[in-house]
Amino acid sequence: MNVDFGAPKELAGGLQQRRALYQPRLPPSLQGPTVRAEYGDATTTIDPSCANVVAQAFPNTFGQPLVSFVAPAEAAATEERPPIRVGVVFSGRQSPGGHNVVWGLHDALKAYNPQSVLYGFVGGTEGLFANKTLEITDDVLASYKNQGGFDLLGRSIDQIRTTKQVNSAMAACRSLNLDGLVIIGGVTSNSDAAQLAETLIQNNCKTKVVGVPVSLNGDLKNQFVETTVGFDTVCKVNSQLVSNVCLDAISAGKYYYFVRLMGRKASHVAFECALQSHPNMLILGEEVALSKLTLMEIINKICDGVQARAELGKYHGVLVIPEGLIESIPEMYALIQEINILHNNNVPVAEMSSQLSPWAAALFQFLPSFIRRELLLHQESDNSAQLSQIDTEQLLAHLVETEMIKRTKEGRYKGRKFSSVCHFFGYQARGSIPSNFDCDYAYALGRISLHMIAAGLTGYMATVANLKDPVDKWRCAAAPLTAMMSLKRHLRGPGAIPIGRPSIHPSPIDLKGKAYELLREKASSFLLDDFYRTPGGIQFEGPGSDAKPITLTIENQDYMGDIEILKECLSKVRTMVKPGCSREILKAAISSMLSVTDVLTVMSHPLNAELPLYHFK
Repeated sequence: MNVDFGAPKELAGGLQQRRALYQPRLPPSLQGPTVRAEYGDATTTIDPSCANVVAQAFPNTFGQPLVSFVAPAEAAATEERPPIRVGVVFSGRQSPGGHNVVWGLHDALKAYNPQSVLYGFVGGTEGLFANKTLEITDDVLASYKNQGGFDLLGRSIDQIRTTKQVNSAMAACRSLNLDGLVIIGGVTSNSDAAQLAETLIQNNCKTKVVGVPVSLNGDLKNQFVETTVGFDTVCKVNSQLVSNVCLDAISAGKYYYFVRLMGRKASHVAFECALQSHPNMLILGEEVALSKLTLMEIINKICDGVQARAELGKYHGVLVIPEGLIESIPEMYALIQEINILHNNNVPVAEMSSQLSPWAAALFQFLPSFIRRELLLHQESDNSAQLSQIDTEQLLAHLVETEMIKRTKEGRYKGRKFSSVCHFFGYQARGSIPSNFDCDYAYALGRISLHMIAAGLTGYMATVANLKDPVDKWRCAAAPLTAMMSLKRHLRGPGAIPIGRPSIHPSPIDLKGKAYELLREKASSFLLDDFYRTPGGIQFEGPGSDAKPITLTIENQDYMGDIEILKECLSKVRTMVKPGCSREILKAAISSMLSVTDVLTVMSHPLNAELPLYHFK
């Protein structure tokens, strides 16, 4: 374990020093030492058929109300607030802005009561299990404000799942007499946070557990979470890299660049970067999964694009893919699942190829040797394949080259020889200095976390809505983690049965959304016209410094705002339809409400619910 975690460090560069002076902007509701919590209605799950299962798995935390945090109606009188003790842990992969969550939490904690204490668990969840802590103070934070990385505390495995791990976490909370524990991470980490919160209640442990959505993949998106901390920064950095490659391609005029970006179960990073940089081709895992495209169908689509460009005299181009693409290809997904089973059965790697089913063995032997070797690598901590280590971009480039040679021999292609260059931008952006948006967003979430704990909430996630608008329009809230949960399904349509344990799943790209429609409209132009866009590096001051993800600004995701509109409408109905109103008004109200309830009943039926693609793996 790195003994330098949390140690003051010299900010050597002028940019680092200047960024440390940046004071994140706060929405009005968070600008005072206290907030007013407004409790809404009880929550449910996005998939009605899963509600009973989630309720059974989380009897103490399911159905909790949505909580909004607003500024006190008037200046609150100075009152004695008892000091509270809070722990914080990095549980997900490093993502720009994580340090600002800790900073915001610390500032809110000290504003609440200067005697309050914040402990950081050193070394991620392993530090939590071992109760290895560092007291977070102003001096400790000084050189980490608005800085990239997770080196304030570090991180390790991304799970708090096994009985031993949960018990160790509970023991640490009790040993430190913590009032709250803040878990900073993505989909998996927040699912674990929900389970830990439930377990602590069952064991009469007073510690409140809250989660913060921090993930560079941007796949923790749902009705309450519009985007994650770090996604904006990572996309801006990667978009600059992709645009640089685009300009290099058109300058040389003889290479096709195959670029793989981060994004395991969902393709949000590749999608956003494509909108920002306009590469010639983009292959989304969600498209492949929905259309059930085989590996060779994908290869033929790419080759058709190469051939179409060659007819225009263009022998260069840029293709962008997400790292999780390989799992979206049906036959590759099935092969990976067989390999995972062999890993779980402790079959030696050297013997795995001989124990595959006949069809899987045939596919395995068809693949290039470097891909075969990478597919057999040991699993991640969540028992999934090491997608970052599988060179999917090289696999595609290899097969495209083979197909183009074949087409040349058959006389179907008469252009120049196909040449490729491959890149994987997987780690270059994770430690970036966060954008202004991520700095502001993370700091606000940190402060919300404290107010959640002070309000006695557990099993919740800190959220901010209306992010597409200026900071003074942001809505701060706490959403129950169980309201974000669902179960996977084996099949679509009638007879589809939910399986597994309730958890928060990665949210795929909405293929019916406005952002995707925009991409489809531009696809032909991107392919043939070299309509490259150069966003440049992250801007911290001046024009462009407040730019936000394109997907965030295009999609109307203000779920909290829509809830408020619904409440206003229902309130108006109650005002207009009271005992004593005319019979005509009463009949009109009944007729309208019956129509609404009939429609909602049909829409809420499990067979008609709009469920993301991840449910049907």
